[in-house]
Amino acid sequence: MKATDLWHPTKFAQRRGHLDVGPTVSAGTWGMTRLVAEAYEHALGAHARGRLLDLGCGTVPLYEAYRPYVTEVTCVDWGGSRHGAEHRDLDHDLNEPLPFPAASFDTVLLSDVLEHIHSPELLLAEIFRVLAPGGKLLMNVPFLYWLHEQPHDFYRYTEHGLRRLVERAGLEVLVLDSLGGAAEVLADVVGKHVQQVPVLGAPLARALQRAVVTATRPELVRRALSHSRQRFPLGYFLVAEAKAGASGKPGGHG
Repeated sequence: MKATDLWHPTKFAQRRGHLDVGPTVSAGTWGMTRLVAEAYEHALGAHARGRLLDLGCGTVPLYEAYRPYVTEVTCVDWGGSRHGAEHRDLDHDLNEPLPFPAASFDTVLLSDVLEHIHSPELLLAEIFRVLAPGGKLLMNVPFLYWLHEQPHDFYRYTEHGLRRLVERAGLEVLVLDSLGGAAEVLADVVGKHVQQVPVLGAPLARALQRAVVTATRPELVRRALSHSRQRFPLGYFLVAEAKAGASGKPGGHG
């Protein structure tokens, strides 16, 4: 990763020992970002290690969170990214084969990227190829979420479609969790409209989403809302492993 001394928090930030929403996040996106932060906080400590490849890295917002667990970071994004290039090691279109030897990395990060890839089967097969045996893919995607970075917003994946894509690439799914449910989806939609109101819009949008995320956090509430998370997810979080001795399944390139 280039210019590590210039890195600063953007989408995510560490606060009081926990990964939280960062300073550049708009009020209308606060709830989704908080859910994603919570998912990565738990997963990075359990799964990130060794040589990490950050694909679609942007401003490398999770760098502070995964840095304690890995030994080397390689950042890749396409030249047309709207998120700057100061930390990017390589400009590359992720719809094309990755320019790395097989088994080059122990961890691959794909955060808010797969929906922007028009050839997802190729990318996942390439991730399988460049992961060492036992290596992990950590990924999140939106589902009931607004169109963004248009025209480069191509897909929304159900739990079943996501699992199928990853498994056909040769990876074994270890974790596949819904992010939020109907309440979080409604708060997200309302928040994105309310934030447009001058002066009071942004704090109201943030307060609404904070209230919903907080109210749905207790375990008893989460159990009661499990059906809602299954049917109306705001997004998904996934961890998959390249098992030793595995080969790509039909449709993959492993």
